[in-house]
Amino acid sequence: MKKTSSKIKTSPQEKFLHVLNVFFLLIAVFLCVYPFYYMVIYSLSDSTRASLEGIYFLPKGFTLDAYKMILKKSGFGHAFLISGARTVIQTILCLFGSSLFAYLVTKKDMIGRKFVYRFVVITMYLSAGLVPYYITMKAYHLNNTFWLYIIPGIVNAYYVILIKTFIEQIPQSLQESAELDGAGFFKIYTSIILPLSKPILATVAVYASVGAWNSWQDNYLLVQNPNLQTVQLILYNCINQAQMLADSMRSGQVGNAAAISLSADSVRMATTIITVIPVMLVYPFLQKYFVKGVMLGAVKG
Repeated sequence: MKKTSSKIKTSPQEKFLHVLNVFFLLIAVFLCVYPFYYMVIYSLSDSTRASLEGIYFLPKGFTLDAYKMILKKSGFGHAFLISGARTVIQTILCLFGSSLFAYLVTKKDMIGRKFVYRFVVITMYLSAGLVPYYITMKAYHLNNTFWLYIIPGIVNAYYVILIKTFIEQIPQSLQESAELDGAGFFKIYTSIILPLSKPILATVAVYASVGAWNSWQDNYLLVQNPNLQTVQLILYNCINQAQMLADSMRSGQVGNAAAISLSADSVRMATTIITVIPVMLVYPFLQKYFVKGVMLGAVKG
């Protein structure tokens, strides 16, 4: 008996559309990836050759001078540890504080629940400004302490909204069954709410960790202790110093302006790469939860 082929035949027009889709998707991927790739090859290129020959797909005159300049900065290793500790501790406490508060405002028997929740949401739209923030941190004696990096971010209004919306989609019958078995508030929170909220917690963890890692203004404004300096502030100072040197060269005060100007650009590129790499290492582990958490946590307001 002759076997019939189950393969669906495609018309020439469909094949052409398929090729066209693949072509445009490859262009889109290239446009997304190439800027980052360009920063990598630029940071690895010799400044003089880069200015004369240009850079497209391969570095010109491979060198690690930009990275050596950054890594040799005094206290860079210690600052890296401070930033890492800040990111880990703040992310964990932010997840705990924001999720606990979000779960609290889902309890209908909480007195003034709607007022408290709306009051927190309003803080997203109304900010007192930099000066009141500075005065408040000084009043609580958080300046020149590691806790300045941790305490202000334990509860975040945006994260509370995401987590609260997600928790409200968990069947109420699960919590009611636990209450009938004698489980209290914290038992339900730790045994039911947190395990079922992994997608949104992973999403918040990505946001919180990236925000903590990239933050530098609190260090710049309120911390003078060099032992508490973050890596972001060191990188910020590196960029400013490179730019000041380039400006001095352009004004004719010293040497070759073109080469030093490109060196400033190389430092910027290397700084960006160092800043992005830790985030790129963490994101793949949480990616599978990320889209699901954002979609489910943003269904209702």
